[in-house]
Amino acid sequence: MGQPGCPTAGPRPRPCGIALFLLALIPLTVASSAKSPLGRDDERFDEELVVRPLSGDHVNTYFQFTTRWHFGHKDNLYHTQLTPRVIAELLQQFDVKELHIGLTQGLWRYETWGYPIVEATSGAEMWAWFSGDNNLTDSEVNSQWSQLANVFSGVLCASLNFVDKTNSISPRHLLRPQFMPAANRKNFVRYSALPREIVCTENLTPWKKLLPCGSASGFASLLNSGHVHNTKYHSLGLKVRTLCEDNSEDNCIVELTQTANLVYDLRLFEQSSSSSSNGDFSLRRLFGMGLNGYCELAESSKMYVQRNEQGERYQLVPPPSPENEEVRSTRGGHTAIYGVYDMHEQFKDHGERLFNVAWLAPKSENRRRNMVKPTPPPLTVHRYLLGHGQERGRIATEITNSHYDALPILVQEVIPWYVHGYLHTLSVRKKPQRVNEYGRQRIPFKLLHYKPGKQRELPSHLEIGFLLPGQTSALITIDVDYLLLKWLEYPPDANHGHYIGSALVSSQLPMGRNYTALPVEGYLFRDSFNATRPSYVLSLHTEALIVSLPTPDFSMPYNVICLACTVVALAFGPIHSVATKMIIVGKPTTTTPKNFIKKLLNKVFRRGGQPAAEGAGKGAGTGAGDGEESREGAAGDAPPGESELPGTGHLDDQPLLEDLEEND
Repeated sequence: MGQPGCPTAGPRPRPCGIALFLLALIPLTVASSAKSPLGRDDERFDEELVVRPLSGDHVNTYFQFTTRWHFGHKDNLYHTQLTPRVIAELLQQFDVKELHIGLTQGLWRYETWGYPIVEATSGAEMWAWFSGDNNLTDSEVNSQWSQLANVFSGVLCASLNFVDKTNSISPRHLLRPQFMPAANRKNFVRYSALPREIVCTENLTPWKKLLPCGSASGFASLLNSGHVHNTKYHSLGLKVRTLCEDNSEDNCIVELTQTANLVYDLRLFEQSSSSSSNGDFSLRRLFGMGLNGYCELAESSKMYVQRNEQGERYQLVPPPSPENEEVRSTRGGHTAIYGVYDMHEQFKDHGERLFNVAWLAPKSENRRRNMVKPTPPPLTVHRYLLGHGQERGRIATEITNSHYDALPILVQEVIPWYVHGYLHTLSVRKKPQRVNEYGRQRIPFKLLHYKPGKQRELPSHLEIGFLLPGQTSALITIDVDYLLLKWLEYPPDANHGHYIGSALVSSQLPMGRNYTALPVEGYLFRDSFNATRPSYVLSLHTEALIVSLPTPDFSMPYNVICLACTVVALAFGPIHSVATKMIIVGKPTTTTPKNFIKKLLNKVFRRGGQPAAEGAGKGAGTGAGDGEESREGAAGDAPPGESELPGTGHLDDQPLLEDLEEND
């Protein structure tokens, strides 16, 4: 199956034709996107919403906001209108030509949902293309890459500041540029992923502020944080690329695309509501409110609703307007039908009102019968860990080709520095789809690029290419060892585990089944209608992995701290009492006998004679005024150093402390 000049085996295989299918395809097709109808200094903003019912009672809503600015010369970037200023300053300060940022929560299910319009991985993902003059070096690119990540860390309130050389690589074959690279300039690419990143409201709010209308009007008003983060899958994307016609720096277009991809589970709505909805849903039910209008700065504002496949069993209320007929798109032998709602026509009449569209499903008794089984996609990927213990393991990536013809496969693996991989254990085994276990049949490499990592400095970078036969599954395995970290290198939740980013798999499909991605030369969703090509470039992400590294017992310092604090607390009380209280020594009125019998008799007779003494004291003070005068006189006659303490009585009658010296 190999091509001339490309060995299929050997210690150092060279790149061949099936691994270079992205090289010849993408740069040639981008040329048409640079020829824009925009005039000089013109800007255009478009907003689109795509609603696609999925299998398993799921609904996919895809938002896309595109801003294109024909700024001409680079000096004109100082004067922005619709384009955010931070994007203009980005192009001024850095030599970046293309930038992709994705913030995703959840996992896209390829088997039941098909392929997404924009591919993304769990967590944060970022890659960029740099193109400068011949004096641009790798060290300068690394510096610009780090600064670029720090800038968007503040813009999007994300943890992109953790992007550094310990988790960044330079892909060789898989990531291809989506701009027109100049022939006399060097191109550099950097890629990094943070699978531990959590997407929340603090990322959605600054993302919406980059839009010309913000979240005040248009489709962006539907992105309510309470309903966006309640989905089964949500992804925020940002893409920036510069397109220069005829490689001229004086005739360039900057294109900013912001995407939001959401997947709702309708069964959750049924559980939260008191009555059964039979699978019905609407814009108001998905987003908590209806559409309040379109963005005044938008050239077009349209909503596309898929009517065939899973959307065939729904009835739209209200239906699309007769002016906008259904769009039938045939792409690679696959046909999709979309109903179109033009927001400019819906809100052409003045007046405050909300626009809502409802999807009404059949009755509950016919619901299972009317469910359409999803068509399985031609290519699916999975990833998992093998082995046990915290010392060593094996990373396995499984790729399944359900198509009848062979498909070229490119796989990119980024192994973090705390997981050491062994290249000599790398193998690709195959089996037919109907067989459960993998045998010893191996698939030869058509391409192999490996850059070993370095502890605490660089990750391991692996790219392999091979040809996967039809109706066959391939299992890629590599043995790894888990390193012991320093105690300051563990995350706050050390027992949660450490993440290994998802693998990126790319292929070239001969047909467009389940394929909904936009063409490279297009920038709107409608550009994908009837966009038939000889082949379709597909990118997939596997699941991220969590490994359990050898973890020390971090509870021991906690126990030591608790024990030390307890000892200090117990010792502090007596010491503080002795150091702060005042001891008053009083002389006893009578001497205490030393003999035990005499002491006992003294206590008995003393208790019996005490009431008589008290009665005598009361009888002595019965005269009118005599008691007061006697008390005042007694107090006045007492020496200054032996004054009576309040509430204690006379010191001579009841001593406070017995004398320490005993009289013989």
